Amino acid sequence: MESVILNNEIEALIFDCDGTLVDSMPLHMKAWESAFNKINETYKEDFLFSLKGMKETDIIKLYNKTFNTDIDPDEIVKIKHGFFLSNIHLVEPIKPVVDIAQKYHTKLPLAVVSGSVKDIVHKELEVAGIFNLFNIILTANDPFKPKPAPDIFLAAAGKLGVLPEKCVVFEDGDPGLEAAINAGMKTVDIRKYV
Repeated sequence: MESVILNNEIEALIFDCDGTLVDSMPLHMKAWESAFNKINETYKEDFLFSLKGMKETDIIKLYNKTFNTDIDPDEIVKIKHGFFLSNIHLVEPIKPVVDIAQKYHTKLPLAVVSGSVKDIVHKELEVAGIFNLFNIILTANDPFKPKPAPDIFLAAAGKLGVLPEKCVVFEDGDPGLEAAINAGMKTVDIRKYV
């Protein structure tokens, strides 16, 4: 996983949060299930899981379009967040990825780019004990087109003062990998290593 950093002239590292830096996906899926049950809608785990990394309200808009439902994106995401935050203490760091962030913390600028909202991302990083490793953290609350669009990754590179081709992105989701590739960045699919 680290060889992509050492074998290239890399000037910055960008990390996804959920499923990359922190093992939060099981809790996110339980939170989705709880929210769907609360509003008496059918929970489709495979569909929701396949869209990890995307902005949650966009996931529900796509869910509505795909399954011909009329779920209020803001309402269900609010319910999901309530469940998630009440159980956030269960989130654990993903050690091989966190080890890289810790190793390069003082050597390269580091960023987090997440499809989740700021409150959740910040709390996850705090629970994992790694919040202070990152120079910038961009989330669904920032005014950039979300993954799979490359905009949020390009914004991160710009804020770090590094050309996109000099960045390596660590990701666990297809929309995020697509976004990073479209931004002209090198990628590490962490699913191959953890």
